[in-house]
Amino acid sequence: MAEPTGRRAAREPDSAEDADAPFDWSAYVAFVVSREGSLTAAAEKLAATRAYEDDVASVERALRRLRHKGTANGGRWGQRALATFGMPDEVLRRLRWMGAYHSRFTDLPVPIAADLVRAWDRPPVNGARNARAWLGLAHASVALRRADLDSAVAHLERVRADLVRAPANVRIEGWLVLAYVASRRTPADIPALLGDASALLASVEDDDDRACLGARIADHRGYAAARAEPADHAAAEAIYLEIDERGAPPFVRARRASGLAHARWKLGRRDEAIALAREAVLEAGDGGHVRLRAMALSMLARISEGEEAARAHARALAISTRLDDETLRLRLSHRGVR
Repeated sequence: MAEPTGRRAAREPDSAEDADAPFDWSAYVAFVVSREGSLTAAAEKLAATRAYEDDVASVERALRRLRHKGTANGGRWGQRALATFGMPDEVLRRLRWMGAYHSRFTDLPVPIAADLVRAWDRPPVNGARNARAWLGLAHASVALRRADLDSAVAHLERVRADLVRAPANVRIEGWLVLAYVASRRTPADIPALLGDASALLASVEDDDDRACLGARIADHRGYAAARAEPADHAAAEAIYLEIDERGAPPFVRARRASGLAHARWKLGRRDEAIALAREAVLEAGDGGHVRLRAMALSMLARISEGEEAARAHARALAISTRLDDETLRLRLSHRGVR
């Protein structure tokens, strides 16, 4: 897979109003006019890309017609406009939020998340290469939460050509999806996938995004070490200790604490493990990561005992039910699976 785009980490949309705003060809042409200064200036630029094979007046009329396409196929002029002017930053920011696992998009109930991705997967948005890559990742994320590994892989296959040309953060997301699938099916494939992801990590420009992706790569490695034959929990502990938590987002701190909790529990340091699991629950909660909080609660339920364990498990199960998250539910049903 190759490189994806975007300088900002996956963040919440700017407002509820922005979240509900449709984006159709009318909105796209308005973006182009705002960017270029006038419809005529946009037509001039578009005509110039084809050495004025079409006169400016004809191109301007085509753009006026494009305004009335709604979310239908924009035809050749829609494709030419997308290739020339790209997609607005605010749209790409929304798509990055949906496609990045460490965003709070994964804290939405699964049916709502699926509806949101479908709503954006239409023209003109899905006519842009970088947008298609993020949409493919968002569809894959929903499929993974439904425990549908085949669909997750199929969604990535459909946007493979877009992913291989995308920026580093998008490509890493793709490799991490495949690494998750491999952890359930073909563990021998994991080192190569994580190696490709790690090689691009320094190219991710946003500090928070890079820290979250780095923590996720480390988590995959720690999980692989813990599941090896024989298991190497000391190696897993060392991997999680390498995660730099100074100034890191709550997602990173929660991942680190949860991974260390598991490793130290397996190494016989149960009191330390319980303290770390509690820390992971708090960090996930502070970051607003509901799904990650459920995972941390599940870890606490496994390594503590008595009333605390029962309470933690019940809370995690309640979260998985509210999120309609099959993968989370299965994780809680099989207490031995992280």
